[in-house]
Amino acid sequence: MTQNSDILCIGSVLWDVIGRSASHMRQGSDVPGRITRLPGGVAMNIAMTLARFGMTPTLLTAIGRDAEGDELIRACAQMGMRTEHVYRSEDLPTDRYMAVEGANGLIAAIADAHSLEAAGAKILRALFNGKLGSEQSPYDGPVALDGNLTLALLDEIAQSPAFARADLRVAPASPGKAERLLPFVRQGRATLYVNLEEAGLLCQTEFSDSASAAQALLERGAQRVLVTDGGRSASEGDAERVITQTPPAVLVTRVTGAGDTFMAAHIAAEAKGADRETALARALHAAATYVSGETPL
Repeated sequence: MTQNSDILCIGSVLWDVIGRSASHMRQGSDVPGRITRLPGGVAMNIAMTLARFGMTPTLLTAIGRDAEGDELIRACAQMGMRTEHVYRSEDLPTDRYMAVEGANGLIAAIADAHSLEAAGAKILRALFNGKLGSEQSPYDGPVALDGNLTLALLDEIAQSPAFARADLRVAPASPGKAERLLPFVRQGRATLYVNLEEAGLLCQTEFSDSASAAQALLERGAQRVLVTDGGRSASEGDAERVITQTPPAVLVTRVTGAGDTFMAAHIAAEAKGADRETALARALHAAATYVSGETPL
């Protein structure tokens, strides 16, 4: 494996453009606030949190050979991430994500991850050519994977011998892409991190709580699941049992990236040997701290 790397983060690494306002907003609102640009994307958000917990992630993604891409690569390196296996495209621009958040939560968001989708399996070359692994000698460490990849590529990963020994941790990029995780449910591989809405989409129904959603996903074939339900509850389950905890009560000031923070904190806790209850509690605490973080407005 790449020297001094603890985990692979596969998926979206891009620039987040986030507009935040202290006002309640609705369609058509025009209010004062702050607009920030910072490194983002599901894989990147997970990697940043893992780095804060002392882990060294290796990124597998697509980043353009444009000025924004060069700046993003430098930002990744400064945060302690490994970027030598990133696919740098000559003709695809660096991806972007744009969101608007008000006091009443996320108002709208657009994810432009077209370059990642266009790059396809090229971002995984190091897992097949021997640099990180191959089909004959599969990579056998932890992998954080996001649903910004195409359904065809996710289906290939769910079945590929190159991932047969990996500790796969998978999350959808958004509810709109939740059904891309179905190959991992059908194959009974990976630990899935989803919210209540995403669990409902995977099971084609609605759930009133995280525990029932986790149980339903397991009954459909999932190997292991973590289901969050905002500030109400979170459940982690496998074939043995389902455990449920309540997050700390906090004042929410931001929401973009909260699920990624939860997932990364859970992975980091288990990497340090935490048991199931402790890992879930640490993940909930980290997510609560994140969403209550100070955001200047």
